[in-house]
Amino acid sequence: MPARDIIVVGASAGGVEALQELVAQLPADLPAAMFVVLHMPAERSSVLPKLLARKGALPALAPDDNTPIEPGRIYVASPNRHLLLQPGKVRVVHGPKENRHRPAVDPLFRSAAWAYGPRVAGVVLSGTLDDGSAGLWAIKSCGGIAVVQDPEDALYSGMPESALAHLTVDHRLPIRDIGPLLSRLARERGNGHRPDTPELVKLETNLVMNGENSDALWSAGRPSPFTCPACHGALWELIEGDMFRYRCHIGHAFSPESLQAEQTLEVENALGSALRALKEKREVARRLAERFDAGMPSTARKYREEGEELDGQARVIRELLTLSKSSEE
Repeated sequence: MPARDIIVVGASAGGVEALQELVAQLPADLPAAMFVVLHMPAERSSVLPKLLARKGALPALAPDDNTPIEPGRIYVASPNRHLLLQPGKVRVVHGPKENRHRPAVDPLFRSAAWAYGPRVAGVVLSGTLDDGSAGLWAIKSCGGIAVVQDPEDALYSGMPESALAHLTVDHRLPIRDIGPLLSRLARERGNGHRPDTPELVKLETNLVMNGENSDALWSAGRPSPFTCPACHGALWELIEGDMFRYRCHIGHAFSPESLQAEQTLEVENALGSALRALKEKREVARRLAERFDAGMPSTARKYREEGEELDGQARVIRELLTLSKSSEE
């Protein structure tokens, strides 16, 4: 029966170092294809394929849409594009952001689980927050293997810790041991058993890959009291095992941690706008006070008092902004 010949890897902060160490361990004759998502800024070009090709024996490339899948190659997601899998080929699509990122880890993992089931080994490496946990759940649900970098070995432990907290992983290892494990899994024959693919895995993969937003997706969840930070539409709560996530009708998706992070950013932006408006209003009050000093002292006094009140309000907002930023750290 097929081995674990489809390897999907997700990483974020600290992931470049982990990925380079991982690919350096892989043999040139690896009978598997590897697919990599690293969170990266949308506006920058990526040198990650060159870095990985230089570090290891396998060629690495940023594939075009519909590129055929070949063993012994590393396919790396491009900036501002999701990397997805269909049987025999790679899909590179724009799609809605997930967990604040495009590319994101969960869409890759989910599409691999749907397309290849028990042939998939999913690997979560260093990173913050919790992208990858829902994707590993999909891989496990479809008969695949879940591998997680030991949080104590990762530069940033958030993604590995989230995966370990939400599902039973098959292997928890330092990065130095993950390459040899994947080489072995790629050569071992599996039992070929494939559980029924959860409907939610199919529906969400179709949404990201083809923009198919069906009523069946929403019937799988329930309304939430929250709005999407990206488009301000209603968020639907989706439940997988003991995990819950949110997705809007446009398709933007958030884990609880990524939703809170985006809400924090939204609050900071709102406070920043309020602070700017108060400072501008304070400057207008100052100029009006100076204008009325000569002939209308009582009016000038009123504007000076208003300016002092505005200064007090601005101090409160600056304190709130400081608290918000310190809580992120």
